Amino acid sequence: MRLLQFLFRASPATLLLVLCLHLGANKAQENTRRIIIQNFEIPTTANRDEEVTATLQVKTELKECMVVKAYLTSDVPVEGAFNYRYTRCLCDDYPNTYYWDFHTNRTVKIAAVVDIIRELGICPNDDAVTPISKNRFYTIKTLVVA
Repeated sequence: MRLLQFLFRASPATLLLVLCLHLGANKAQENTRRIIIQNFEIPTTANRDEEVTATLQVKTELKECMVVKAYLTSDVPVEGAFNYRYTRCLCDDYPNTYYWDFHTNRTVKIAAVVDIIRELGICPNDDAVTPISKNRFYTIKTLVVA
């Protein structure tokens, strides 16, 4: 009988310990690695017909490589190098940096878009993954033309 009483007294402490261990195990199983990390740099203002340089740095925290396509899009048409599309292999130890030089005569909202695609012949030995949850990432900035 005394043994049974001891077990009932230890029960709340045991439950608390099990709860803490369960919460800790769930936290450890979370996937906190980010698929795409973007750093999009563009001047906030420019003069008419001034050449503007947009820079996009793309990184990943995944251990596997991916084939990515990077490009710019805007709410108004922009001609020239603005329309270039880059396709490269992105790995965690080799971030990619892309550059676009272009002219515009009016204020424009620019989105830097990165798509994760399936394409052969880009990554070494064609070893690349495609995430299931999301395959398009973008950042939007505004360029004001004075």
